[in-house]
Amino acid sequence: MRLPALARTSHKWLGLLLAIQAVFWTAGGLYMTAVHIDIIHGDRLVRPIPATPLNLASLVEPSALAAGAETVRLETQLGRPVYIIGGSGGSRLVDAQTGTQLSPLGEAAVRARANAHFAEQGEIVDAELLSEAPGELRGRPAPLWRVQYEGAWKPTLYISPQTGELMAKRHDLWRTFDFVWMLHIMDYETRDNVNNILLRIATWMAFITSLTGAWLLFYSFRRRRRARPAKA
Repeated sequence: MRLPALARTSHKWLGLLLAIQAVFWTAGGLYMTAVHIDIIHGDRLVRPIPATPLNLASLVEPSALAAGAETVRLETQLGRPVYIIGGSGGSRLVDAQTGTQLSPLGEAAVRARANAHFAEQGEIVDAELLSEAPGELRGRPAPLWRVQYEGAWKPTLYISPQTGELMAKRHDLWRTFDFVWMLHIMDYETRDNVNNILLRIATWMAFITSLTGAWLLFYSFRRRRRARPAKA
């Protein structure tokens, strides 16, 4: 096959294959720039928990509760002081005033904590304890409570049954962003590897397509000059 024909064929088929991915790149880029990243993060879904003054004299001494613990953290949940105690066996939640262990939290306790965080209007439509983290919480430890609210974009809060902490907030705009990001970086498994083999292949294909297109353009100009009839 002659070099111009090889370049033309390569340019045509590479361009056809890349055109599909180019649509994904363009559509995904438009979505990611049109929807503000703060909306994607779901910051509007949760309200800041105000700091509550604590009477330390009324609290149980942490050393009496945390034998062998690696970390002990004091915070307020539902207006009451609690200890979050971490160790090699995991974390647990303890009432800092009575020393009573609160974890693992039941549905009523989780619903109350979710409502304390939720900043928008709407009632809880479902609360479910998950033994495995869903795909939208990649890398987060399980089990987790998933609390879904009514309203636009299906706002969802994830609460840890062991610590009572808000682990994540999700909604449909975030889920759409996650999907188009997957298409954008061509990582269909973990959705976080921007240096995966498929993206590198597509990048080199785009580079080769550009080179063959530039060569064909240069070749067409040279061919026209050669074909131009001589003046009489």
